[in-house]
Amino acid sequence: MKTNVKKLSAVVSSVILSGLVSSAAQASGFALIENSASGMGNAFAGAAAIAEDASTIYFNPAGMTRLQGRQMSAAIHLISPSSDFSNDGSTSLTTAPLSGPDADGGQSAMVANFYYVDQLNSDWTFGLGINAPFGLGTDYGEDWVGRYHATKSDMLTININPALAIRANKNLSIGIGFNLQYIEATLENHLDSAAICQGGIAPLIDFATSTPGAGVAACNGAGLSGAGIGDATLDSTQSLKGDDWSWGVNFGMLYDFDDKTRMGVSYRSGVNHELAGDVDFTVNANLQAVIDGLGSYSGLFSDSAVSAHVELPDTLSISLVHEMDPKLTLLGDLTWTGWEKFNELRIKFANPVQSDSIIPEDWNNSWRLAVGANYKADAQWTYRAGLALDQTPIASAEERTPRIPGNDRKWLSLGVGYQMSSEMSIDVGYSHLFVSNTNIDNEDPSFGHTLTGSYDLAVDVLSAQVNMKF
Repeated sequence: MKTNVKKLSAVVSSVILSGLVSSAAQASGFALIENSASGMGNAFAGAAAIAEDASTIYFNPAGMTRLQGRQMSAAIHLISPSSDFSNDGSTSLTTAPLSGPDADGGQSAMVANFYYVDQLNSDWTFGLGINAPFGLGTDYGEDWVGRYHATKSDMLTININPALAIRANKNLSIGIGFNLQYIEATLENHLDSAAICQGGIAPLIDFATSTPGAGVAACNGAGLSGAGIGDATLDSTQSLKGDDWSWGVNFGMLYDFDDKTRMGVSYRSGVNHELAGDVDFTVNANLQAVIDGLGSYSGLFSDSAVSAHVELPDTLSISLVHEMDPKLTLLGDLTWTGWEKFNELRIKFANPVQSDSIIPEDWNNSWRLAVGANYKADAQWTYRAGLALDQTPIASAEERTPRIPGNDRKWLSLGVGYQMSSEMSIDVGYSHLFVSNTNIDNEDPSFGHTLTGSYDLAVDVLSAQVNMKF
């Protein structure tokens, strides 16, 4: 386990902010639900009520009261997304076609989880979970048509989650946990040097010299005329890295209606992060020559510290488990995610030349519905299956970005569990995610470059888990 001047400011911040919390993640928005291989096998249906191994710490800590003695679960997930973009008339701010090939931004990743449960006595149980609730990324390469929107996005979260559960009475258990969460993000993209010079820096030169047209003349003289807008050979680049530690809570209840049917309710709070890091610019030589002549503004596009506020969403899950007979168990789950909190992104630059910037997002809350079944063939083998509908929080093609090219998803999941001995079992799960037709028509708010086209999206997830009792 491995335990990472306003128009000008908009040039930087519009891309940085839109990517600080973005990825090719596998649940709604950029959330990762891959936190159990046993749950993967039935599309996480019944996740807040099944409590069949130590991973219940994440899905509902109250479920720990169903586990006996000391138990450990460790899982690894291979997530392989396809994010194949096809251009359909992307244009620069001059309405000229943007140059560059199509690209597949899908970036495979490994995600690991670890859970430990210790039954303290007949009523109290302690647990510790370590997982990744948000993450993954996209990588389109340096020359693709959407390079001004994004080239590379990586985000990692690590969540450390101690928890306690108590059996309040014969039917009711209650659990609560504390979450210490680390986030790390790296965002890269190209900057259109001619567009910056013509549309961003020129007014500053005019302001500094009080000479109308001086800025335009300086840009044209440096080979950064309007005809150069969208010219990849003139591009500048930027890369941002930032990280933060923050905290949240989770709690849940588990209620047994009888010995065959139970319900779980689980809530995870949002987590507010204040990321701090650095921006690294590689500026086109001609653009740098113009910037150097700006006098008091000559520090534009200098490497500096940055910070940004990121509010990760809260979730609420309701799950049902019903044992039809000793072999067949039916599962259901409804999960709500509060993405509407992700309504704007604000960035602050340590460089005093660049002012703070606010970028609207306006995501919607989303729902996830899952149904599944477990079939216990004998004392050793358990077979799992599940279906899920996972709603995107992204409202339209205009609000979709290449950093988060998500859409509604349909899960088809299969899994198997094998009891090797009374102390050890293994679980394997596989899911294929079918993604709805995904169009994008996103305008870069800095200069008006518009990325227009469609994505062919799909995701495959393969999970494996070992469970041990001590």
